[in-house]
Amino acid sequence: MSAQHRRRAEGLTQPVSAGAVAAVTGFASSFVLVLAGFAAVGAGPEQAASGLFALCLAQFAVASLLSWRTRLPLSFVWSTPGAALLVAAQGRTGSIAAAVGAFLLCALLVVVTGAWPALARLVRRVPTPVAGALLAGVLLPLCLAPVSAVRVHPVAAVCVTLVWLVLRRLARAAAIPAAMVVALGFTVAGLPAAVSLEWVPRLLPVTPQLDPFVLVSLGVPLYVVTMAGQNIPGFTILETLGYDRVPTGRVLVGAGVGSGLAAVFGGHAVNLSALAAGIIAGPGAGRDPSRRWIAAVAGGAGYLVLGLLAAPIAGLVGGTDPVLVEAVAGLALLDSFVGGLVSALAEPAHRVTAGLTFAVVASGVAFAGIGSAFWGLVAGLVVHAWLSRPVTSVTGGS
Repeated sequence: MSAQHRRRAEGLTQPVSAGAVAAVTGFASSFVLVLAGFAAVGAGPEQAASGLFALCLAQFAVASLLSWRTRLPLSFVWSTPGAALLVAAQGRTGSIAAAVGAFLLCALLVVVTGAWPALARLVRRVPTPVAGALLAGVLLPLCLAPVSAVRVHPVAAVCVTLVWLVLRRLARAAAIPAAMVVALGFTVAGLPAAVSLEWVPRLLPVTPQLDPFVLVSLGVPLYVVTMAGQNIPGFTILETLGYDRVPTGRVLVGAGVGSGLAAVFGGHAVNLSALAAGIIAGPGAGRDPSRRWIAAVAGGAGYLVLGLLAAPIAGLVGGTDPVLVEAVAGLALLDSFVGGLVSALAEPAHRVTAGLTFAVVASGVAFAGIGSAFWGLVAGLVVHAWLSRPVTSVTGGS
């Protein structure tokens, strides 16, 4: 092999390996949450596998196309806070068809945000304390699931938590998959003697149902947490890494179109990755920033390969006790929950606003058929606007 070919091979090794690491880490750390979210809105194992596979296909297509066209490391993943929102909405959507209607609304709003710069600026103006408190409030019930599981399945829940805790210290990337394996092990004995698993994922289309209450209580909050929790931080991280000419509109339109196509088959939302951006666009993806876009394509291809396992994974998770599945998902979300709280409470002047937003969202109370995530957002914005207004003192004059 000539020196030139060797340098070219070395130039591909780093970005491809970085993309593979980002895909495996992202998939392993949150696929349980995504499947739990689909189950919460009425999807069976086959439909959940369809949704998971559709998301992986959309992530691969959008990341590959946009990264190749722009020569920028644009990594796309499913909306992790959005999946948590689905779990929090358990039993309130009525059917997967109504949830798909909300998914399509979220996708449409993301496309409009990309095509209409004024809306993008408006979304960026959602106060950080409100966005952080909204995310933390959505995640709280799930983060309490490991504690609740101890009451229902004390031995299993403690073992799941201990395995997660040990591997969190020794092999962080394996902590959540290993905890899921332990949870599966405790329930596999209760499954029928011959468990039939699908091995090839199928895309199962869902006819959307446009329920006004579900559109408002799920579709709008899904859009907000996806934008505030993933898309906007993703742009910020890319800027800090030196990519200051990211075509925001084109990226959001691509994410919205990908989300819409995935929604037809049960997937909830695709967004620019905030967490993987540090791997895909950082020095670990190669010394030459102009070639790091290859890492994003490799990451998308990694999700595509992992998506081919959606059917057996969904079947196994679907056969696991839902209490233990939610416990594992709660452990996976602790970092995001703490991050939401930190951003919500970072500014002392706005802690009352953050506290009220968090309380309303975490209450789980629905008014007029609309869930608490929407009302928490409204309450937070109103209180923030009121408390941020300057106080004009009235003094007597001659």
